[in-house]
Amino acid sequence: MPKGRIIVVEDEPAIRRGVVDALRLTGYEVSEAADGAIGQQLAVQANVDLVLLDLLLPRKDGLEVLAEIRRVCPTRPVIILTARGTEEDRVRGLKMGADDYVVKPFSARELLARVEAVLRRTLPREPDVRIIKIGKGTIDLSRREIRWPAADRQELSETEALLLQYLVGNRTRAVSREELLTRVWGVDAQGLETRTVDMHIARLRAKLKEFTCEESPEAIITVRSHGYMAGPGLCVPVEKVT
Repeated sequence: MPKGRIIVVEDEPAIRRGVVDALRLTGYEVSEAADGAIGQQLAVQANVDLVLLDLLLPRKDGLEVLAEIRRVCPTRPVIILTARGTEEDRVRGLKMGADDYVVKPFSARELLARVEAVLRRTLPREPDVRIIKIGKGTIDLSRREIRWPAADRQELSETEALLLQYLVGNRTRAVSREELLTRVWGVDAQGLETRTVDMHIARLRAKLKEFTCEESPEAIITVRSHGYMAGPGLCVPVEKVT
């Protein structure tokens, strides 16, 4: 399942190709346009999660496209990509409703970090979870324990409970290690190399395996090159808090 649908509106072929390739390799569904008129048509379609928008475009200026996006889809996230680097241009774009502003030249790593940051703020997520069904067992995150009908219990650490809660709260997508470090551990993950997330996932899987069965498949799935997501072994939460 794609991490989200992104529209790239950029008239320079080399830049557009680099951005589109980087997004697709990261797991996003991408549509692209080389001018403002086509870009505007794509940007206001349904089921679009983010628009990457150049300002200097043929047929229709990027700020005109931004104004139309804000008229039709007031809450749709937009990141401006442009060679215009003056403070006046940045302020104008932000005042018109852009969510972020990236000045060319930029690295793929910087752009992807900006995209993930904007999507974390704007994509809907399920309410916080208290109770999760797993096989014939129950995970009680408020008590930090897994309960089995035979009264057996398996304790969870505070971090393990928070990790499970975040994965299930975002169960429709893969969550990157960097996002987990930021949202669960509260650390700046940029440039940080650590196996902390993988070690906690391994310990969680070992604990959850005792409570799964043949009818209840893997609880946490590894999504190659993207991170982790809640698997079908973690049933739909039966109790939530908003």
